[in-house]
Amino acid sequence: MPSERRPLHMSLRAAVLGHPVSHSKSPALHLSAYGRLGAGISYTAIDVTEQLLPSFMRQIRNQPGWRGLSVTMPLKTAMLDEVDEVRGVARTLGVVNTVTFEESGGTLKTVGSNTDVTGIVNALCHADTPAAPSAVVLGGGGTAASAVAALKELGTGTVQVFVRDASRTADVRAAADSLDVALEVRPLAGAARPTSEADVVISTLPPRAADGLAAEIAALKTVTPGVLLDVAYDPWPSLIASVWQAGGGRVVPGLEMLLYQAVEQVRLFTGRGEDVNAAVIDVMCDAVGLARRAL
Repeated sequence: MPSERRPLHMSLRAAVLGHPVSHSKSPALHLSAYGRLGAGISYTAIDVTEQLLPSFMRQIRNQPGWRGLSVTMPLKTAMLDEVDEVRGVARTLGVVNTVTFEESGGTLKTVGSNTDVTGIVNALCHADTPAAPSAVVLGGGGTAASAVAALKELGTGTVQVFVRDASRTADVRAAADSLDVALEVRPLAGAARPTSEADVVISTLPPRAADGLAAEIAALKTVTPGVLLDVAYDPWPSLIASVWQAGGGRVVPGLEMLLYQAVEQVRLFTGRGEDVNAAVIDVMCDAVGLARRAL
């Protein structure tokens, strides 16, 4: 139900959940959009662990006014068990980064979806990524699963995935199987040269976790001709982003992905998709220091 049809006295709420989450730029993005739209939705960051997620979701079911939740690490897979319905690519991947609240006949239903895939696709297209690129993904969790789905949309049929722990790759393996993408899973220790040679590299590793790999790529003293999307955006620039740019490659900051997936969330949380236009996107860019662009 669109927010403008709600009773005027009802406080409308949305939030980003994760652990840790205090560094998140999502509040700045969402609040700027809601201010421009006059949507009257508050948006906060709430630190929630995997262990506390079930009780948190039970609690907010009894609180009126919730419009949506943005879901970040480490909750994207755990949220599957906490929603009433999973839709679209989120069901295919088993990865939820967005929860919306729907009312039907007086009953509240929580719906899980995934806007990360759209966020990655738009971020890479904005960087003029070639069609059917050779691709490397760093990391094997929920965001890596979304990265594989995005690469599939861009025409990639085989993805090399480099991980720190091969026993924690269930998410990305399941995504590749469901999408009919060939996956080559290898230890992160051998990633330097294949990464430097790829058309597209998507790092889903936590902040600073790619620093060792960055040093190895620098030691190769070779060009990095492709596009690097580093999902981690704090601190920025990351070491791998700096090394990549020094090698001549194009760097897409994680804020680009965050922007594009947040645009889709704002559309879902407000129910005003057509109103989330270039003017709204401009103020979202301004809020996090990105150059203005249109979608």
